[in-house]
Amino acid sequence: MPWFIGFFVLTLIPMISSLYLSFTDFDLLTPSKWVGLANYDTMFNHDPRYIKSLQVTFTYVFSSVPLKLAFALLVAILMNKGMRGLGLYRTIYYIPTLLGGSVAISVLWRKMFGGGGVVNSFLLDYFGIQAPDWVSNPKYALSSLVALSVWQFGSSMIIFLAGLKQIPQDYYEASQIDGAGKFKQFMSITIPMLSPIILFNLIMQIISSFQAFTPAFIVSGGKGGPLDSTMFYTLYLYLKGFSFFEMGYASAMAWVLLVIIGIFTAVIFASSKHWVTYGDGGE
Repeated sequence: MPWFIGFFVLTLIPMISSLYLSFTDFDLLTPSKWVGLANYDTMFNHDPRYIKSLQVTFTYVFSSVPLKLAFALLVAILMNKGMRGLGLYRTIYYIPTLLGGSVAISVLWRKMFGGGGVVNSFLLDYFGIQAPDWVSNPKYALSSLVALSVWQFGSSMIIFLAGLKQIPQDYYEASQIDGAGKFKQFMSITIPMLSPIILFNLIMQIISSFQAFTPAFIVSGGKGGPLDSTMFYTLYLYLKGFSFFEMGYASAMAWVLLVIIGIFTAVIFASSKHWVTYGDGGE
C-alpha cells in the first residue's frame, strides 16, 4: 500500500496532470486555458531558443556519454589487474559520482575553470599556456560541463569492473595459446563478454545525460550562458516553467523530452541484437 500511494500521488497523477497542462496556457497564478497543440507548434516552429537547447543537449549527450564510458572501461581494466588496495581505489574513484551532481561541486567546477582558476593557473605556471576563461567563453563553456560529466565515471566503472571479474580467464589463456595479442583479446573476448554491461551503462548514461540540470544551472548562473552555449534542455524547461511562468509550455517540453529519451532507448535496444552477446551464446 505505501508503494501504491507513492506511485499514484507522486508519479502517476503528476504525469497525467502535466500531460493535460501541456495542451493549456497556464501561468501558475490563473486558471489554465486550453490551447490544443499551440505549445508544441510554438516549440518547434517559433522558438529558436528551444531549438538551441536541443542542439546543446544533443552535443552534450553525444560528447559526454562515449567519453565517460570509455574512461570508465579503461580504469576498470587497469583495476582488474589485481592491484593492492583495490577497495580503497574503488571508493576514491566512486566519490565523484556521489558528489558530481551537487551544487557544491558545480560551484567548485566554476571556480576551477574560471579565468583565474586552478586549471588556468596550472597551465600557465607549468606549460606557459594562457588559457581562456572556460566557463565564460561560448566556445569552451560546454566543454567544461562535458569534463565534469566524464569526471563522474565511478558508477559505470564499478559496473564494468564487476563484469570483467565474471569473464573466465580460460578464454584469455586459450586465445594466448592460439597467438592472440592483447588487442585481439580485448576486441574478441573482453568487448563481446562485456556487451550486456555496455548496453546497460549506455542506456543509463544517456538517460542521465538528457536529464542533466544542476551543473548547467550553477556554472551558467541559471541563464544558460554565455550566448546560450550551456542552455541544456532541462534548464530551459526550468526557466520556462518557474522564471517565465509558462507552465503549460514547460509541461509540453517535459513530454517531448520523455519521447526523445524513449526513442533513443528503443533504438539502442533494437540495435542490441546485432552487437550484444550473452553468456549462453544467445543474442
